[in-house]
Amino acid sequence: MASVTYDHVTKRFGDVIAVNDLSIEVADKEFLVFVGPSGCGKTTSLRLLAGLEEISDGNIYIGDRLVNDVAPKDRDIAMVFQSYALYPHMSVYDNMAFGLKLRKTPRAEIDRRVKESASILGIEELLDRKPKQLSGGQRQRVALGRAIVREPAVFLLDEPLSNLDAKLRVATRSELSKLHQRLETTFIYVTHDQVEAMTMASRICVMRDGILQQVDTPQALYNTPGNVFVAGFIGSPAMNFFDVTLVGTREEMYLDAGFFKVQIPRHRSQALVDYLGKQVVFGIRPEDVHDPEYAPPNITGAPVKARVDVTELMGNEIFLYLAWGNKSCIARVDPRTSARVGQDIEVLFNMDNMHVFDRDTEMAVR
Repeated sequence: MASVTYDHVTKRFGDVIAVNDLSIEVADKEFLVFVGPSGCGKTTSLRLLAGLEEISDGNIYIGDRLVNDVAPKDRDIAMVFQSYALYPHMSVYDNMAFGLKLRKTPRAEIDRRVKESASILGIEELLDRKPKQLSGGQRQRVALGRAIVREPAVFLLDEPLSNLDAKLRVATRSELSKLHQRLETTFIYVTHDQVEAMTMASRICVMRDGILQQVDTPQALYNTPGNVFVAGFIGSPAMNFFDVTLVGTREEMYLDAGFFKVQIPRHRSQALVDYLGKQVVFGIRPEDVHDPEYAPPNITGAPVKARVDVTELMGNEIFLYLAWGNKSCIARVDPRTSARVGQDIEVLFNMDNMHVFDRDTEMAVR
């Protein structure tokens, strides 16, 4: 088992900086997830650790060992790719055993590891089959098994669930979390899907344009995003944002969007004193926009009038798309709501969970 350290790591492809001065310490046995939109540098960061790309600047350590110039096969890592990359002419057993055979591992040890890994993944009955006889989910398990048999210090997983259907992705997320707990090994995982990141990670690294935006636990990222990008990326549906002006006095402070005006709770206003009279970005999550009839008790609710543009019934909740002219937001409300398309209604913003960001820097104001 091993920790992983990115020490001011940069990767350039010509004039393009794919990873820019990345510094992260991944603890032993941690499940760290890189998340971000396409082209943000998350996969490149993983490939630098695997030795599949050469570092332009900085250092990478696995444990206490500097691995900048260590060949991929000697880094004590195992990688699972988006494509399963199974040998079609080999059985599942031989696919899982192939890497060990190349390393001249004794036959008895190979047999033990393959069967033990197959047992962990529930694919014992598939060992004699060829990849073409397997479903997508079964092939993904075989690819995982091929990594597990190597008993590496670090597992690297590059969007391993993206080829699975929605239902299987949910099931496999749970299996991966259980696998991590059972193996007690460091996992570093790359995905563009923030739901995968939130459900599996010990910590999440949010990337944008090659730059690390924030690294923290899933709940901390959700509750206290460091900037507008993180706030909008973490959470589904995404946070609602409004350009507002901070008005009033130290004692009574308001966020004025023009089409609504809401009071800031006293316990949240002290951090905003320096922004009085200035424009800021106000953020409120859809789950903090309530139908007043079904709002949770003891929240600091600010009433706002809006028109219902679209409704989406999700079963356990309803998404209301609210509109003010060309401005809009999403509310996640109780399915018992009586709100209908075209109605003018009143909703409550839970101001205890409000977010405010500097208009120029887009950094959170706390």
